[in-house]
Amino acid sequence: MKILLTGSTGYIGKRLLPVLIELGHEVVCCVRDIKRFNPPESLKENITVLKLDLLDEKSLENIPEDIDGAYYLVHSMSSSDDYQSLEETSAINFRNALQKTKVNHVIYLSGIVNEAELSKHLTSRKNVELELSKGEYNFTALRAGIIIGSGSASFEIIRDLVEKLPVMITPKWLHTKCQPIGISDVISFLSKSLFNSKTFNQNFDIGGPDILSYKNMLLDFAKVRNLKRRIFVVPIMTPKLSSYWLYFVTSTSYKLATSLVHSMKIEVTCRDNRLDTILGVSPLSYKDSLKRAFSKIQSNEIISSWKDAYSSSDINFNISEFIQVPSFGCFKDNRTRPFENREACIDKIWRIGGNTGWYYGNWLWKTRGFIDNLFGGVGLRRGRTNPSTINVGDSIDFWRVLYANKNEGRLLLFAEMKLPGEAWLEFKLVNNELIQTATFRPLGLAGRLYWYAVYPFHGFIFKGMIKQITSNTETH
Repeated sequence: MKILLTGSTGYIGKRLLPVLIELGHEVVCCVRDIKRFNPPESLKENITVLKLDLLDEKSLENIPEDIDGAYYLVHSMSSSDDYQSLEETSAINFRNALQKTKVNHVIYLSGIVNEAELSKHLTSRKNVELELSKGEYNFTALRAGIIIGSGSASFEIIRDLVEKLPVMITPKWLHTKCQPIGISDVISFLSKSLFNSKTFNQNFDIGGPDILSYKNMLLDFAKVRNLKRRIFVVPIMTPKLSSYWLYFVTSTSYKLATSLVHSMKIEVTCRDNRLDTILGVSPLSYKDSLKRAFSKIQSNEIISSWKDAYSSSDINFNISEFIQVPSFGCFKDNRTRPFENREACIDKIWRIGGNTGWYYGNWLWKTRGFIDNLFGGVGLRRGRTNPSTINVGDSIDFWRVLYANKNEGRLLLFAEMKLPGEAWLEFKLVNNELIQTATFRPLGLAGRLYWYAVYPFHGFIFKGMIKQITSNTETH
């Protein structure tokens, strides 16, 4: 069967894709920015890549007429203040485009929406579901609450809180009940629902066997990690204070933290588990889902991470618009240094950031990250998804990967920190030399003043960094 997969570069889409291929389907992967799509070589024979923007009706005309099924895995909850109207418009455009195809079944992954009063985020999910259900095709909505898996936003936020804070003074919404579900079970429900007539034109809540408060989720996480944690819940934390608390302690962006806080005040538990029986799925417990997530982390098998979505930085752009580093009106710090071992040099470049750090003056990088946090930026909290693998679109601390080619020996990063301008950092191996270039395009007088203010630090930060990268000493 021919399946249309939206959200192919997202957290769920990346994990669903190989399962669909394994089931024998031909998959049309819809991406807004083709440069961000990096499927494994083993899957490419069964994939067609389609550049598509759900807000651009013209681009939707490219959807093949002969598709049999479609997945709608697109959410915009933290990329815009007006995400509700954007999500509704996207859903309507998608539905109208599918009317011109022979699609038989459309599946949407939504959120549990059983309460009378919903957050802005969950209301938007419900509206999208309503619009998609109006199409002339069979429609299934799967509603999930907290998804637990390596790289998921929920998992990483819980991990940040538990591993960083021995004692937590927390808001009262930690008493709210939820029903977490493991990512492997979400993928099972999504794949097994496809073309199953028993799921047609219905919505189902999907969750694991455990109903827990957020407080119990944190404490159970601590038990799995063999950590002792104390949690005190206080009633005085406003939603705004709670959002700042999540933002400063975890790796989430402020907009995402705000959306999460408003959603966390609402219970997200399943109405029933009838889909388990229909599809023959037995969801893992919360603790087993955690253990599976950590087994993936320890073996460096994280397929996707929420941090690699643009929503993790509140920046919304196409990589292709920034991949050409400008020269006019820019300040540059350009350094060249010979190396003896090309492979070792590339290996160091491909491990930069995250736990490895930036090879020189790490305390200054951390200070810059802390300052960025204070001004609402991403700081260094995101780290990186994999310690040695880099793909276009990945986040590395407060940078976004624009170009990564090991064979060519070139890595280009774009800064997502709060700046009065735009910044790029490029590493390029030419013959037996590493060319390291930091480029800054200032915005007005403030941008020029910023460059001259930090210029004294560049002398030893960038000099020390290129020296360490080209040296023969081991870093891991």
